[in-house]
Amino acid sequence: MTDPRHTQLEKLISRIALGDRDAFDALYDATSAKLHAVCMSVLRDRPEAEETLQEVYIRIWQGAGRYAANGLSPMTWLITIARNRAIDRLRARAARPATAPEDAALDMACPAPGPESETILAQQRRMLDECLNRLAEPQAIAVRAVYLEGASYADLAESAGIPINTARSWLRRSLLRLKDCVSQ
Repeated sequence: MTDPRHTQLEKLISRIALGDRDAFDALYDATSAKLHAVCMSVLRDRPEAEETLQEVYIRIWQGAGRYAANGLSPMTWLITIARNRAIDRLRARAARPATAPEDAALDMACPAPGPESETILAQQRRMLDECLNRLAEPQAIAVRAVYLEGASYADLAESAGIPINTARSWLRRSLLRLKDCVSQ
């Protein structure tokens, strides 16, 4: 005598093999709590067990055609997939180091500039500010707006109330003066 639940699961698996999404939903509803418990018992980590459960159902979807009704419980087949997938994940977790060795942190370079670089940058900033102060105020404002604040030529022309070609001329002449000033 066959168990009605056993027969129902076999029918669902055979329909899943044909791509029946409703059968897949029904199988999920009928078995997910048990398979989640299997994953939890192996992994002992709820988020990881939930991720593993998703992978289990992907495998069920992809492998339903390989399920052979042989008189054994289909739940055994499902539990075997869940247990094996959880063990695979557990092995992968054990293979990766939990944290980087403490000594490795000492060898890592700091991405921030060093004191010498900061001094050079500060000198360059100061020189650029002095050169910008030598420009006429509208041109200095234009250079700051376009090259330091990211404004477009059109934005500059609109805010200064000048044609765009005039803005370009201001910028070009201002850059030439800055180049001369910086190279001194």
